[in-house]
Amino acid sequence: QVQLVESGGGLVQAGGSLRLSCAASGRTFNRFDMGWFRQAPGKEREFVAHITRSGGSTYYADSVLGRFTISRDNAKNTMYLQMNSLKPEDTAVYYCAARDPIYSSRWSYWGQGTQVTVSS
Repeated sequence: QVQLVESGGGLVQAGGSLRLSCAASGRTFNRFDMGWFRQAPGKEREFVAHITRSGGSTYYADSVLGRFTISRDNAKNTMYLQMNSLKPEDTAVYYCAARDPIYSSRWSYWGQGTQVTVSS
């Protein structure tokens, strides 16, 4: 088991920046791929970004490519999402997730979410 807790959400004007954090506890953090997902009101949860266990590879949704940066600090058991040039359509609850790629491609562990609201 791994427990995930997001923080850093809030209200920001369009064009602004926020940095989300995801603190992990439980099992060894560096055995997990980590990801960010988001869910806007009335919409399905969608993929935002993914970082591999070592941090050597990152992947992004087209909608955030060039504006968001995912990173991790395995020594601190923490993952980050730096969000720049925010747009109103980025408004959503943001969730961090973890998966153990040795055993499954499914995102098995989820945080409780943090709200990001971008005003126009």
